Amino acid sequence: MRWLSCQSARQPISPSTFIPSTSNTSSGKDTITAYLAYPERPTAAPGVIVIHEIFGLSDFVRQTTEQLAKDGFVAIAPDLLSRGGGTPAAGDSARQRIVALPPDQVTADLDATQGFLKTIKAVRGDAIGVIGFCWGGTQSFRYATNNSSLKAFVVCYGASPAPEDIARIRAKGLGVYAENDARINAGLTEMAAAVKQAGKDYQYAIYPGVGHGFLRAREKPEVADSAWHT
Repeated sequence: MRWLSCQSARQPISPSTFIPSTSNTSSGKDTITAYLAYPERPTAAPGVIVIHEIFGLSDFVRQTTEQLAKDGFVAIAPDLLSRGGGTPAAGDSARQRIVALPPDQVTADLDATQGFLKTIKAVRGDAIGVIGFCWGGTQSFRYATNNSSLKAFVVCYGASPAPEDIARIRAKGLGVYAENDARINAGLTEMAAAVKQAGKDYQYAIYPGVGHGFLRAREKPEVADSAWHT
């Protein structure tokens, strides 16, 4: 997204990568798989962690990761179901497993992903943000309350954290919401009041005539494109 402020780039290279992460297993370590895309540019780039939807590491998430690389980021999308063998082919199975993920495990895997980005010389270690969609949007907002070193975060139609947690946010935030998404939008008034009270920088927009997941569904391409280029 242009809001994250970076240079444009051409077609990225998009390999899979493997990231060690802490866990509560007997070995104390697990490996998570991630989809990694690089921009073509002469200088180090900002990094962005892409948090997938409730469907897991899907083609949409891979395509979004590649688009972010085209937009000038080193983008990485961890498969947060890696500990259980990775995202399954069946969407219903992915949903069931994702809703059962322990929040602390999600945080640990996102921390590991950020740590991995910082080891890449092509990444500006002081300019790493996060973007998430649907369930991932909820996790993006939550992660911003748990990681004070983030530079920016983007929430795409995700639920808001508890009002008392918003005070911990240090990054600049952007919210992308859909008009026809009452379940998510029901919490926006309380969230906006907490943001104002805490003095945080979180701007958001509600896009007309579209529903939850509109960046994936693209029922109105012009609206999706407008949101992406905010």
